[in-house]
Amino acid sequence: MEAETLVRMANQIAHFFAPYPETDAIEGVRDHLVHFWDPAMRKELLAIASGLTPASTPIDALVLRAVRQLRQGVDE
Repeated sequence: MEAETLVRMANQIAHFFAPYPETDAIEGVRDHLVHFWDPAMRKELLAIASGLTPASTPIDALVLRAVRQLRQGVDE
């Protein structure tokens, strides 16, 4: 899947959870990525967030915080 598409989809999830309290929003984004995205999509999003895969669309701050938790293995 293209990087721009993944970022757009992740940002849409973040926009849904944006009105929630910050901790709940981050958890909501992370949980959605874990439960509804396949591992390959999550792996690519991690690469994009790390700068290993270029994307011209900025990643929402909630997505970046959720990705940080994914990297730490909070979801596993």
